[in-house]
Amino acid sequence: MARTLRVLVLLMGWSCVAIGLFHLVLGNAAIPGAAHAGTTIDSWGRFMGASFAGYGLAWLWAARQHPIPAPAVRWLAAVFLLGGAGRLLSLALHGRPQGFQIALTVIELGLPPVYFRLADADERETGAHRSRASGADSST
Repeated sequence: MARTLRVLVLLMGWSCVAIGLFHLVLGNAAIPGAAHAGTTIDSWGRFMGASFAGYGLAWLWAARQHPIPAPAVRWLAAVFLLGGAGRLLSLALHGRPQGFQIALTVIELGLPPVYFRLADADERETGAHRSRASGADSST
């Protein structure tokens, strides 16, 4: 479980960094259906791209910790879930968006429970290793 958590945290981090940089560089062209949305949306999209890249760096920071800190995973997953909730709110208020946005909504609502479930896997495994090691030390 700890290895699965580490792989998923790394994958999330690199994906968010890549997506964020993609939006930072391409602006409106990175948003399906928004290529001609104007300069205000372009500015906002590039800013949000940089912010999303930073969010990805936070995931990568968590992945580099030993053990991966469960509170960090839970907070980062909660932010992702909040983004999915925002998409649901938009769907309720303004109707169905472009199909790719629906797929993203499914990911943003479906992946956080996986992270919540696995959040403490590395800490538990590390704790078990420490317990065995200290138990072995005390018997000598």
